[in-house]
Amino acid sequence: MIERRPFAELGAFRNAWLDTKYHFSFSSYYDPARMGVGGLRVWNDDAIAPGTGFDPHPHRDMEIITYVMHGAISHRDSLGNVGKTAAGDVQVMHAGRGIVHAEYNEGSEPVRLFQIWIEPRERGVAPGWASREFPRLGGLTVLASGDAAAVAAGALPLYADAALVAGRLMAGDSVTRDLAPGRAAYIVPARGGVRVNGVAIDERDGAVVRDAARVVVEASEAAELVMVEVAA
Repeated sequence: MIERRPFAELGAFRNAWLDTKYHFSFSSYYDPARMGVGGLRVWNDDAIAPGTGFDPHPHRDMEIITYVMHGAISHRDSLGNVGKTAAGDVQVMHAGRGIVHAEYNEGSEPVRLFQIWIEPRERGVAPGWASREFPRLGGLTVLASGDAAAVAAGALPLYADAALVAGRLMAGDSVTRDLAPGRAAYIVPARGGVRVNGVAIDERDGAVVRDAARVVVEASEAAELVMVEVAA
């Protein structure tokens, strides 16, 4: 089953420095029909104005992924980690038993990113942070995962029964990814339009895939695809 969630129908928030769309209920946006997919609880599509960002704030017991599409976002946290995640990079923060962090756009143009929150499989783990650059061409790449084999192959680790998969496709390309029984996927084309198991999904739409043995994505145009797989 494919459930399309059009970009125009997502929750929204805007102020002087942040323009965001909410794929799931978050902050002041609440829709009981959109509380997440399995352990995937948050998928925010953020645009952050230059010279602004999120002042220090705490998190706890959540796996937080930042996928940067344009620009770069700086990071500083209570563990002493300092870094910058640029377009083409992914960062993972383990909130665990508690972490305070800040993120800023120190550049001269807006940063566009996805912020994705996934519930951990265990509470109270040691907090941590890591950022890495990944290739995006030639199909789909596992960028972060709770599976030990995927981590051994180069994915960033997650304390969650989940995986973040992404890639760039040329027009006419097709990729297939199997889904194990009991698993679901949430797919967002960061750029370009695609067809997911035959259903047209436009740029920045969301698509829930449930009760399917595999996901087949066909690129209608040059596209950048981001997918999270979770236990349904």
